Formats: sequence, C-alpha cells, structure tokens
Amino acid sequence: MADFIAKFNKLKLGEASKADEASFPQFSAEQKALAAQFDTLSTRFDEPESVVALNDSLRTKTFVTGNTPSKTDLVVFEKVLPLASKWTSNEDLAKHRHILRWADLVQNTLFEVPQDQKLTLNYDVELPREVKEKKKPAAAAAAPAAAAAAPAAAKEAPAKQAEAATGGKELTEEEKQARAAAAKAKKEAKAKAKAEQNAKQQAAAAPVPATPALIDFRVGFIQKAEKHPNADSLYVSTIDLGEETGPRTICSGLVKYVPLEDMQERYVVVIANLKPVAMRGIKSMGMVLCASNESTVEFVNPPAGSKAGDKLFFESFDGTPEKQLNPKKKVWETCQALFSTTENFEITYTEEGKEPKKLVNAKGEFCKNSTLVKADVK
Repeated sequence: MADFIAKFNKLKLGEASKADEASFPQFSAEQKALAAQFDTLSTRFDEPESVVALNDSLRTKTFVTGNTPSKTDLVVFEKVLPLASKWTSNEDLAKHRHILRWADLVQNTLFEVPQDQKLTLNYDVELPREVKEKKKPAAAAAAPAAAAAAPAAAKEAPAKQAEAATGGKELTEEEKQARAAAAKAKKEAKAKAKAEQNAKQQAAAAPVPATPALIDFRVGFIQKAEKHPNADSLYVSTIDLGEETGPRTICSGLVKYVPLEDMQERYVVVIANLKPVAMRGIKSMGMVLCASNESTVEFVNPPAGSKAGDKLFFESFDGTPEKQLNPKKKVWETCQALFSTTENFEITYTEEGKEPKKLVNAKGEFCKNSTLVKADVK
C-alpha cells in the first residue's frame, strides 16, 4: 500500500468522479460489492443511520473496502467532508471516531485539500472508550457446577430406574442383557436423530449464492410523486405494483436529475423486496431502478405494453425471489455490481467469463434505458 500511496497523483476536491479505477489495486468480488454498497450509501448521508453504518464498517478497516484505497474512498470522502467539518464536540468526535481517522488519512494521501477546508484533528483529546457488551457471568459461573454434577447424576439414573422397574429384586442375566441391548438401541437412535437434526441445521445455515433470481424485479406505475417534506434531494412516489394491499410509498433521490413532471403517471422498474428503510420520517418500501453516469440519471423502462405487477428477470435467472432480502447477505450489492447497459441501452447482468444476460419479461422483451451506454444500473 505504501508504494501505491507514494506513486498516487493526488486529486483536487471535486475530481473524485474523474479518478481512473484502473489505477487502483484490483478488487475481489466481495470488495466490489462493498464498494458498490458505499457508493450508494454516500448519496444518503443526510440520514443518520447511513453515517453510523460507515463508522461501524471503518471500525475494522483502513479504507472503505479494506486495507487498500479505492475510488470509493474518494467519492465517499467528498460527501463526508462537509459533515465532518461540523463535528467539533467531544460527543461528535467519539461517535464518529473511525470516520475521522479514515478521513484524515484520505485527505493526507489521496487529495490535495485546501488548508481552509482541511479537517483539523486534535489527537490529544481524551475520548471515552468504546463500550462493548459482555455476557453476564452468572450463567458462566453456574456452568462448571452443573457440569460437575451431571456425570454423577447420569451414573445414578440407570440404577434407580432399574431398581424401580423390578421392585428392588435382582435381575437375571438374561434380563440384564435385554436391558443393556434396549439401552444401546435407544442411545443409537438418539445419536442418529441428533445427527440428522445437525445436518438439517447446517443445510439451513449454508450461505445462499448471490444470484439475481433472488431479487424481485417488478413493473411499477407511478400514480403520483411529490417532493419529500423533510429532504430536498428526495421525491416521495406512490407506486402501483399490482398488489392487493394497494400501492407502495417509495422514496427516490432523483430531485437533482429528474424534473417532478417527469415523475408523474409513468411505468418504471422497481426492486420490490429490499428491506423497508425510513428516509427522513417516511418509510420507503422499495427502490426505482435507474441507469446513471457521473452527471446523468435516467429511468430503466419496462417493455412497451407492460402492466403494474408484471415480473421481470435476467435471462436464465427466472427463479422465485426471496420475500425480503437479508441486508447481511448482501445479495443486492453483490449482484448490482455486475449490472450495466449495452450500446442498444439494454440492461444486462454479466458474470466473469460468461455471456451477458438481459433484463426481460415473460415474453422475452427487453427493459431499456434511454441514452446511457455502459452505465451503472442501481
């Protein structure tokens, strides 16, 4: 990493989007997914939970994606800097200590930050130690006593059971053998049942491969959209997904890119099984799929003639989506990193070494954006 930092040409603030990703170390699939996650998260730093997520992630990392810098560090830093410059109280410094440590490293290695905009950190300030929950000792203290008593009780139990069953009379040799065989069979049956149960638990706990078949792509119809009352960058849309429960409320950070009039009464593609997120007091029940580059964002359009609720999927991935994606498994982030647009504006999912798969409906008709080629899709 030191060699990379020494050779890196520092950028000026505002130039993060111009950085060449090829100039950074190559990433694993997991690092790419993490980078995509924080690229998206950086657009939501007006939400406190997004800042908390960044701070928690940096607790164990030097840079956003691990121990090596990336373009994502540049993008996220530019979004964080205006916030971090306001963190002056001891409470703020303690709450954001990992972000501030990372930001100080980035501003001194990857950017040429003007002195009047540079974060000034006082490392002599005494901050409270981070408190981690510890298990209560009561259960641990009781465990050794219980463990010590268990063998004795186990030895006494068969003798007492045999005495009760025979009324205190001594067993014949045949009866002893029969009882021993029965006890052995019972023990083997119990061990077999336990093994089967463990196998089922291991199968249930096994990680499910991240595949776009688990993502619920659906056609939605925007009935109406309006600006969020508490967030200048967000629209609040009422979107019909053909559900019996009625239309959903979905927030989108599109105010800077799409005029309000273009948000009205139109068909869009919706990710319908993301975990609901509260966005400045309004619960968002999904996400509108868009293509974007550094300056432009435009909708992904479903095929002509689509109806609200129509299922969409990538070719050869027509499976059963999960009811709700588990954020910890990062299915969306892992798959989304492989989405793009073609020269014909078709939406594709491309695994390494495989042919691109296009986003289609049941008739095989393509979903398309309008003008962007080789764009990000999220």
